[in-house]
Parts: sequence; C-alpha cells; structure tokens
Amino acid sequence: MSKIAIIGATGRAGSQLLEEALRRGHSVTAIARNPAKLQGRAGVTVKAVDVLDSAALLEALKGSDVVVSAAHFATVPAAAIIGPARQAGVKRLLVVGGAGSLLLPSGQRVIDSPGFPEAYKAEATAGCRFLDALRQEGELDWTFLSPSAEFVEDARTGSFRLGQDHLLFAADGRSWISFADYAIAMLDEVEKPAHPRQRFTVGY
Repeated sequence: MSKIAIIGATGRAGSQLLEEALRRGHSVTAIARNPAKLQGRAGVTVKAVDVLDSAALLEALKGSDVVVSAAHFATVPAAAIIGPARQAGVKRLLVVGGAGSLLLPSGQRVIDSPGFPEAYKAEATAGCRFLDALRQEGELDWTFLSPSAEFVEDARTGSFRLGQDHLLFAADGRSWISFADYAIAMLDEVEKPAHPRQRFTVGY
C-alpha cells in the first residue's frame, strides 16, 4: 500500500484515479480547491488547497510516497507542482498528460496538425510546456501519461494498449480511452514503475 496524493481529485480524471487507488487499497490524500463531496470516504484524507498556494500544497504533499497531478495545465504551470513536490521530499511525480504532444505517424505533433481544435489549443500548449519542464527536472522521478485523442466518460474495461510517444489508434481508426481505463494504466505505473522519467500513452 502506498500513500498517494492526488492533485485535482474531484475532476473527471482525478476522481477516477481516486476510485482506482481506493479499489487497490492505497491510502489517498485528495487535494482539491473544493473537496467537500469527498468528506467521509474511507481511506481518504481530504485537503482543501489552492494548488497555486505553494506553501499550502507543500504541506499537503508531505508524507506522500507518490504524487499524481490531474491539474489543468492552462491554469497550473509545471513549477507550481514540481517545486512543492520536490520540497516535500516526494520521490515520484506522475502527471495526467495531454495528447497534444504525442506524435502522428508522420512525426508531426498532434497539436501542430491541421484542424487541431482551437478550443483545446491553450491547454494542449501548456501541456507541452509541462512535459518540457519535466524533461529538464533533475531530482524527481517523474512519469507523464498521455491519454489518446479522445478522453471520455465510458466503461472500465481493463483492456487497452500502451505506447510511447506516438498517438494510438483503435482498429476502427478512432483514438480514445475512458477515464476509468486510463486510471488503471496510471495506477499500474504507480505500483510497478515501468516508465521512469518518460512519457507514455494509453489507448484502445
């Protein structure tokens, strides 16, 4: 059993990470700005923290074996997570990544492809910057898990594929993964680290 701190534990990805961690018997510190709905959950320590308050986040992360960040890149820069995690003495940081930095078969990044939705560009650009910051990080053992192009509410199947830097496509040409199956892949990485200081991806 690990002590896992989840930043953004009430979001769509974060809530599934929380459920998967509890399903596996881990002890979870759930960090969110408004975590009231998590109160009273067995195995969960709730911390109401503004992630941009570095001192408060540092205090919330102390004692954790692993930090998993599901914060939005456009509003929470890499330094806001990396600095407090490092100062708290945490050894491992896993990040819910984005698909924008993944590569297409042509070698072009997804974010640079024609027709990439303008509505997602700010978040995807910030996600690329976050990954670049991790690649410059010399102390933390980090992992960045990119979902497929579509990151959706759907069933927990336990059946998916892993990749490295290229976007995955299902047999029908769709690139997608459910939040629940993504959470399985992330908790697998927490329990059996296979991608230290690397980005990898998951999809059907």
